[in-house]
Amino acid sequence: MTVKIKQRIKGFKVVDEALERPAASETSAPAKPSVVEMHESLQRPETLIGMTYKIKSPLFEHALYVTVNDIVLNAGTPHEQRRPFEIFINSKNMDHFQWIVALTRIMSAVFRKGGDCTFLVEELKAVFDPRGGYLKKGGVYMPSIVAEIGGVLERHLISIGLLEGQALDETQLKYLAEKRAAYEASQGGVALEPGDGFPAGAQLCNKCNTQAVVQMDGCATCLNCGYSKCG
Repeated sequence: MTVKIKQRIKGFKVVDEALERPAASETSAPAKPSVVEMHESLQRPETLIGMTYKIKSPLFEHALYVTVNDIVLNAGTPHEQRRPFEIFINSKNMDHFQWIVALTRIMSAVFRKGGDCTFLVEELKAVFDPRGGYLKKGGVYMPSIVAEIGGVLERHLISIGLLEGQALDETQLKYLAEKRAAYEASQGGVALEPGDGFPAGAQLCNKCNTQAVVQMDGCATCLNCGYSKCG
């Protein structure tokens, strides 16, 4: 912008003395780096990174293999984020092919839509099979195969940082070790594998859904998470 300065010096009029200087409104601000968010118009890259999880259920003759592929947004910047982009489930068992394809397509569409996708975990884990659930290795109860797919998704979202894990702290681990040792002593020193070899006849824990609740000192106590109705 050209600013003209007019002034009078001893009766003389000085006109058209121009100084070239930028106006305040024309001062260019430093450009802010654009942050890419997940949205449905985002094009799929040629290569995605992901992980494959194996599900072995007594409800299926053959194992299910769940693959979750992720896209990395804003790579190399402070805004870098890994988000799930698509999910596939493969198996030799074709009996449930239609609902598996439908489920994975819907989940992949939710991933690519953007926003919070973590709600899928609780929705899937809340599905119950009318024929009854089953116990996984380690005594963890699964109400349905769909719920176990939800558990797999939960593990994946925790691994990429979209969900917080619920790992036990040192105090809780020490408490469980003491409870386990006390129970082993009461049973004649029979050793139990942590998180796997819970005693026969143990009941299902209402908190962690693991068949690890035993009677100790007149009170039902879970050897997996430490939950007890006695406090």
